[in-house]
Amino acid sequence: MAACSSSFTLCNRTTFHSPVPQRKTLVTKSQFSVPTKSSESNFFGSRLSHSSYLSPLSSSSLKCSIFAKVNKGQTAPDFTLKDQNGKPVSLKKYKGKPVVLYFYPADETPGCTKQACAFRDSYEKFKKAGAEVIGISGDDSASHKAFASKYKLPYTLLSDEGNKVRKDWGVPGDLFGALPGRQTYVLDKNGVVQLIYNNQFQPEKHIDETLKFLKAA
Repeated sequence: MAACSSSFTLCNRTTFHSPVPQRKTLVTKSQFSVPTKSSESNFFGSRLSHSSYLSPLSSSSLKCSIFAKVNKGQTAPDFTLKDQNGKPVSLKKYKGKPVVLYFYPADETPGCTKQACAFRDSYEKFKKAGAEVIGISGDDSASHKAFASKYKLPYTLLSDEGNKVRKDWGVPGDLFGALPGRQTYVLDKNGVVQLIYNNQFQPEKHIDETLKFLKAA
């Protein structure tokens, strides 16, 4: 039998190579490529692309998901956004009456549609309580107009493209900021926040809780 450092020969016919040590490679998260093509999924009323839920979270998004900037007892900061007809609307316009302001993830998603229709079905009760209902999401005015028309929504929808107002108010997200949050504020006639209600997974509870509060106020 003849031996060498890399192989040995048996019966002069078959050669077996001794194994060559392999380097172990540690695969890190950064080596995975994230798909660039967006594939929409509905998750409790939110549109997500693969890139959005695989991307690492920034410290600012995590902070926003935990710490609110507008709290009960504070005067709500004013803003101006376009409604479903493309007309600018300021929050201060409604001073003098209670306002139910609800932030929701997106038009035409199951949870958000259910919530919007529940506000529609109880709209007369809100009017009887003297309150205005306003919905806000990051969709543009055209999307809001189609959404309101399709479901016959009688109240104002505001377009917060870029989610600036959502961020200014510190509306908490879900899943550590991966999902836009679903949060409702009730302002009194002086624009002071009297109730904050957050429930991502039971959209219709927002209507029940705000009506209960308005009736007791």
